[in-house]
Amino acid sequence: MAQFRSVRLPVLRELSLILVALVAISAATRAETGKPPLSGSVAKLELKQPRAPIPTFAFKNLDGSDASYDAFKGKVVLINFWATWCIPCVKEMPSLNKLATTIGKDKFAVMALSLDGPTRAKVAPFIRGKELSALDVFLDDKRAAYGKLDIAVLPTSVLVDKQGREVGRLTGDAEWDTPEAIGLIRHLINEN
Repeated sequence: MAQFRSVRLPVLRELSLILVALVAISAATRAETGKPPLSGSVAKLELKQPRAPIPTFAFKNLDGSDASYDAFKGKVVLINFWATWCIPCVKEMPSLNKLATTIGKDKFAVMALSLDGPTRAKVAPFIRGKELSALDVFLDDKRAAYGKLDIAVLPTSVLVDKQGREVGRLTGDAEWDTPEAIGLIRHLINEN
């Protein structure tokens, strides 16, 4: 048994070194091509090539007044389409909040765009009750943004670069507070 362990440990070390080298090569290749790093929880993000400006769309503040995307110009923005009645949406909201807290609001924002229509009165209490204070929460109760951005499934997150262009979108829920997601956002913040 001792002989088996002595052979197995060096093999495992070599395999670990090979895996680390492959990850480094993959990251270097992505950096050279300018593509954002996609792995782990954000691997299913579908990149948009070439990036195109997102369309102008109407949405509301929680009090019902008009809001504008202008407040987010120059920032990387993750527009998350969700609703209080959507179970996968509710599941991912804490990780979105942690992502926003980790990155900070100077160069990044999570724009949580609720599709609650008749249930819109539940949105503010939901946000307070779940302590989601790092999110910028708005209403798309008339589904204007939903239609303009061609969203078909909740939740869907649309990632937008500093120039207001769609980087890609992730359909379905994700874990946004992982090292991979944080690395993706930081990559986009540091892009020229």
